[in-house]
Amino acid sequence: MRRRSMIAMLAIISLLPAAATNGQLGPHTTTHSAGTAAETTVEIPRVTRVRLRSGVALEVTEAGRADGQPVLFLHGYPDSRLSFSRLLPLLPSNVRAIVPTQRGHGNSDRPSRCYRPKDFAKDAIELLDALGIPTATVVGHSMGSFVAMRLALSAPKRVTRLVLIGSAYSAQSPSVLEVAKTVRTLVDPVPAEFVREFQKSTINEPVPAEFFEQVVSESMKAPARVWRDVLAGLIAKPTVGNLTRIKVPTLIVWGDKDGLFDRASQEKLQR
Repeated sequence: MRRRSMIAMLAIISLLPAAATNGQLGPHTTTHSAGTAAETTVEIPRVTRVRLRSGVALEVTEAGRADGQPVLFLHGYPDSRLSFSRLLPLLPSNVRAIVPTQRGHGNSDRPSRCYRPKDFAKDAIELLDALGIPTATVVGHSMGSFVAMRLALSAPKRVTRLVLIGSAYSAQSPSVLEVAKTVRTLVDPVPAEFVREFQKSTINEPVPAEFFEQVVSESMKAPARVWRDVLAGLIAKPTVGNLTRIKVPTLIVWGDKDGLFDRASQEKLQR
């Protein structure tokens, strides 16, 4: 479904100042609290735990200089900050990467409710506030792309550029709806075999075995209710809203082996 190696390389290009174009179609732990300013230097990389105004704490990878260009990376379903771990060493030196594990996933808090794209977008805004970041380029992959669009709509002054990877105008594709039928039946503990097969199905080309096992391990941390609630939020109508209101330069990145969203979905998203 998702071609991680291609996604990584194209995402790098999209972060360069001259590369963001409008409507392009392409193939030790520290705790922050809301309202605190970022430190002057950032180790490459380091894991932080950021508590938002809402009280939810997110596990976050930060990489690059604290005075670099902020880029917020939002992972897909049901992934974590580790999804972008192989990309971070390849980023330009002028990028400050912020890669949260979104609520419910990985080692972040798992509240009992609020797993819609608008809830994740609110978390993203509060994360930027907690780190003292007024604006950022936002990169969203799959589920994260719908969160990124919602963020751009709800807080347009906070988003300077947008990168949508493996996205669509609506998450209600036949493939996603079919996956939802199975996800609705999940109970705890979520079967390891299901998680492994799910993640395996998202890979078109081989990835390092160690990386794959880490991805599976992270996905196993999400309880069944998170699997169900996140997907239910994604396929609800409307997923994000009137996308014509998004005016920032936007790059659409898509792989032709994507089993969730086809080329027609990309063209509709572009329009």
